[in-house]
Amino acid sequence: MFVINLRTMFKYFILILLVVNTSVFGQTHIAGSITDNKSRPLPSISITIKGSYDGATSDSLGKYSFTTQENGAQVLEVTATGYKTFDQNVNLNNSPLQLNVVLKELVTELKAVVISAGSFEASDQKKTTVLNSIDIVTTASANADITGAIKTLPGTQQVGETEGLFVRGGTASESKTFIDGTLVNNFYYSSEPGLATRGRFNPFIFKGTIFTAGGYSALYGEALSSALILESIDLPEKSSASLAISYLGLGGGIQHLAKNKKFSWGLSYNYTDLRIAFKLIKQKPDYFTIPVIHEADANFRIKTSATGMIKYYGTFSSTNVGFRYADIDSAGMKNAFTLANINMYHNLSWKEKLGQGLKMTAGFSYSTNKDDIKNEFQDAGNTKQTVTDPAFYAYKNFALTTHGSYVNSKLVIEKKGKGLTAVRFGGEYNYSNESSSYTLYNGDKFIQVIKENLLAGFAETDVYLTNDIAAKIGVRAEHSQLLGKWNAAPRISLAYKFPDNSQASVAYGIFYQDPERKYLPSAGQLTYAKATHYIAQYQKLTNGHTFRTELFYKKYDDLFKTDITNTGQVVAVNNNGYGYAKGFELFWRDKKTIKDVDYWVSYSYLDTKRDFLNYPAAIEPSFVAKHTASLVVKKFVTKLKTQFNGSYTFATGRPYYNIGYDNPTASYKILDAGRTKDFNNLSFSVNYLPDIGKPKAKKFSVLVFSVSNVLGSNNIYNYNYSYKGVKMAVTPPYKRFFYIGYFVSFGIDRSEDAINNTL
Repeated sequence: MFVINLRTMFKYFILILLVVNTSVFGQTHIAGSITDNKSRPLPSISITIKGSYDGATSDSLGKYSFTTQENGAQVLEVTATGYKTFDQNVNLNNSPLQLNVVLKELVTELKAVVISAGSFEASDQKKTTVLNSIDIVTTASANADITGAIKTLPGTQQVGETEGLFVRGGTASESKTFIDGTLVNNFYYSSEPGLATRGRFNPFIFKGTIFTAGGYSALYGEALSSALILESIDLPEKSSASLAISYLGLGGGIQHLAKNKKFSWGLSYNYTDLRIAFKLIKQKPDYFTIPVIHEADANFRIKTSATGMIKYYGTFSSTNVGFRYADIDSAGMKNAFTLANINMYHNLSWKEKLGQGLKMTAGFSYSTNKDDIKNEFQDAGNTKQTVTDPAFYAYKNFALTTHGSYVNSKLVIEKKGKGLTAVRFGGEYNYSNESSSYTLYNGDKFIQVIKENLLAGFAETDVYLTNDIAAKIGVRAEHSQLLGKWNAAPRISLAYKFPDNSQASVAYGIFYQDPERKYLPSAGQLTYAKATHYIAQYQKLTNGHTFRTELFYKKYDDLFKTDITNTGQVVAVNNNGYGYAKGFELFWRDKKTIKDVDYWVSYSYLDTKRDFLNYPAAIEPSFVAKHTASLVVKKFVTKLKTQFNGSYTFATGRPYYNIGYDNPTASYKILDAGRTKDFNNLSFSVNYLPDIGKPKAKKFSVLVFSVSNVLGSNNIYNYNYSYKGVKMAVTPPYKRFFYIGYFVSFGIDRSEDAINNTL
């Protein structure tokens, strides 16, 4: 039987009261709200006392509250995906604490605004893909030519009588191409009179494509109008071999990947002979030497570390062609033109992360190009004729040999900051040595050598204030040994992202360029040609949709004016030229609305005038159209494993002029002028992916059939004039062109890639 001790019970009662009192009155109540930097409430955000289990989660209005027994100096921590961690030192002393937290959004590549004014970017690492290698080879009008596909984008002109990109009122020489950061000379096959040649490079060797119609980065220079920036592929997925068969020629290659997947090498060879094609497709020129092209390339890639890569790519090509065309200055006479070209290109690049947020990109390229050109003045029987009266007929018999060697090297160091903020700086060296030997009808020779050493330095920074606001600020300085002058070119781009994930960008920049070598040497003191770009862009990217619109204004200063010397050479004489280009562009791509259909529409309006070369005043250049529009449609039928492609391009007529003078002492003036009829081109192609070999064999094959200018439109690019003022239309060399080819890849099945890139 227990005896209750009242004194003992009282002691226990007092102890319990003390414990309860401590647990109730020794707590701190913490409450507040969590918002972003735009005062928007953030729900489901975790807030805790660091190192304890006390905390809470914000509600739908961003409110939170909790009680903690911790006391003294503590750290309140707020964490959320996509936002910077928030830490706040607090002193807990049992008094209620009200703490409102504002979280700053992390700047990440997936969420950040893209600085894109002036540029179309396509890459395997970017969400803003516009055109990739599959797009290029399946664009019906492109015929697997990179430039042909780019011409379906806004800003480009449909110039068919010469090669190159004509962008926003600029000439082809004002657009430059870069591979892995270094400048490419002779990107296109050598020119032929009145014929546009295609690019030398296979689109499948590139993983990234950036086409800038203006406002491009300070890392690139020597282009007044635009830059086409290409990045080559890295290590292949597997070893493979390829075979290509068409009525135009044969080709094949091998790509080997080491077992440790840190090294690869490859070789390929292509032979093109247009003999069969020209028998099937009537050509306007009279070919006495059918075009024959031999091409070979080699590559290797070495993975130097987890983040480093050395890449080499080299090509060799030789071309022979000869054809006759009617002489514009006489009835029944002809010009027999022959061209033999040898071209070689080497590109070596190295990318490496150096630690401490540093990244190095180094590039070196070397190329040579040799053209042997001859022209004979012939009669109806194809016999050479030498006529000295009038004297200019004699100059129709000539031989010209040109040889150029080119070196480009570039080093870029990038320092990463917080988020996507980065600083890039570096230098570039360009060397060119071009010689020409011109032989007249009487054997007299004129030899010229033009050398240039161009040294450039640049610095650029990407500044991300938030995911919604970013800027790219840079400057480029160059020194030309040829001109003996320096230039400095500031460039800046700003971008802002709206709540609906659309964005607006603006860009400003100054761009300089040397004179074209064909207009040198000059007796006058020349300086750089200059262009100032102003660009405003709106862009919205959603799943399967791309919409862009852009306004631009371009001011030209110090353009090169030309004259004719006593020997008949056209040379630059001063920098008194000027001009402007302004307009707006639209681009819409839709891969979602219609099942298994991908299409894009582009439109450009261009208002431009310039006074340059031998123009007597500021006039609309003969290579521009005011209105240009393209529609590209692709439909993949999965059951048939077949893709149907169509493209249509329209451009209003281009101006043409007969610019000359009445006597040798008079100034240039317009003797005749007009405008060509509108340009139309509808093209169509079919790509079929047949099954070959065993069902589980790793292979990929595609059968390609295409027709360009399906409707047979009689397009006129321009007009040439005789010395008496008689004009002759410059037209395509054929009405339609048909192509059929079969391509096989062994060792790797790319069927799904081809399908998925289309859907």
